[in-house]
Amino acid sequence: MASNRSLVRPLVQGLHGYVPGEQPKIRGLIKLNTNENPYPPSPKVLAATKAAVDGRFRLYPNPTSQPLREALAKLHGCSPSQVFIGNGSDELLALALRAFVEPETGSKSIDAATVQYFDPSYSLYPVLAAIHGARCHPVPLGPGFSIPAIPKKRGSSPTAWNPDAALSFVTTPNAPSGTGYRTSALETLCKATRGVVVLDEAYVDFAKENALELALRLPNVLVFRTFSKAYSLCFQRVGYCIGPAELIDALDRIRDSYNVNGLGQVAALATLKDLPYYRKNFRRIIATRERLTEALTELGFIVVPSQTNFILAKPPGPPAEQWLQQLREHRILVRWFRNSAIADHLRITIGSEAEAEQLLRVVRRLVAKSSQR
Repeated sequence: MASNRSLVRPLVQGLHGYVPGEQPKIRGLIKLNTNENPYPPSPKVLAATKAAVDGRFRLYPNPTSQPLREALAKLHGCSPSQVFIGNGSDELLALALRAFVEPETGSKSIDAATVQYFDPSYSLYPVLAAIHGARCHPVPLGPGFSIPAIPKKRGSSPTAWNPDAALSFVTTPNAPSGTGYRTSALETLCKATRGVVVLDEAYVDFAKENALELALRLPNVLVFRTFSKAYSLCFQRVGYCIGPAELIDALDRIRDSYNVNGLGQVAALATLKDLPYYRKNFRRIIATRERLTEALTELGFIVVPSQTNFILAKPPGPPAEQWLQQLREHRILVRWFRNSAIADHLRITIGSEAEAEQLLRVVRRLVAKSSQR
């Protein structure tokens, strides 16, 4: 009789799944490792969600999230046909692969099977591409995590941007560096690319610019956003996409029948009705980010300028992995990317003012202890 493993597709047997940040199993840890918002949702959002916990639980949610699509269309000045709602932006990424990329084994064209993304960027991109059986094409970022020069044709370098790739993911602002990109630079990139370009704006509410207008103007551009990072709704998993109606229709054709849960739709709609509450929190997080950046720099850290709700920092003295462990011993979780180009850095979520102060107190003690050796 065949082993259980032999029943699994060879492609799946060789996959290495995405590894999320550690979820603490003990109480009292300061959680600065998964870029969650340190502040709760608006009280109005909590009230609307609690009010929806009633007999409607036996019913299916709105299959197209139409009220939410209409509200977002009004907010962004477009048609509801240009809006798509997903189970977090991660579902949108997976659907984009299914809609716009041929699996490598079934494609007559290398480019039709190619998914490209900058390196480093969101580590889920290659995982999703591998699941789909696509060809991965990572493109190294330039100095300071900048967008590299874009060649006019494919083949100038094996690591250069491929203008003919079927699908390109661009995290803007970049993760895990936090680097922000000018809309003008992104427009140049999008216009030089013939395939679909996804501008993944998960952290855009903490940035100086956004590129939404490119998705409303260019035929091959989609902007993905999420209610998780800025709007304190990680638990509900709601993301959305803006772009040309033809591309939105392609995503809509292949989504699950009821892909966004009802409470998530209620919470997202209520969020849009109380945006001033969240904009105040954005300003608080940005101010904390700038104070933390300045303080860590004075302590010897090399901090990458950030336009997100986290910072990427190279610690002084001991290696980053040792800092990771020492901070954890002091009940503070941060993120370290093993076996990566940034393995000498730590990614630190911007927590509340109190959490930032506790982090700095611990860091000062560790720096002082290290200098005494």
